[in-house]
Amino acid sequence: MGQVTIYLQDEIEAKMCRAAEDEHLSKSKWITNLIKDKVAGEWSASFVKLAGAWEDFPTAEEIRDSQYVDIAREDEEGNTDRCI
Repeated sequence: MGQVTIYLQDEIEAKMCRAAEDEHLSKSKWITNLIKDKVAGEWSASFVKLAGAWEDFPTAEEIRDSQYVDIAREDEEGNTDRCI
């Protein structure tokens, strides 16, 4: 397994340490995960975790059915006697 040495500004290191602690990971594992996410060519683990986090988006018909009655609009001939 390879090893890499990186140099970070104090502020960046502090942010990295907080992020790693928030995810209950070592700094090394946190950085490894970050690099994997950038080079994997797949959806990141944090994105995949969002699946199912919200209700399904309504269909266009469901959205239209919940709207108010549309106002009369002009058709190609300029008639406004019906809703389009």
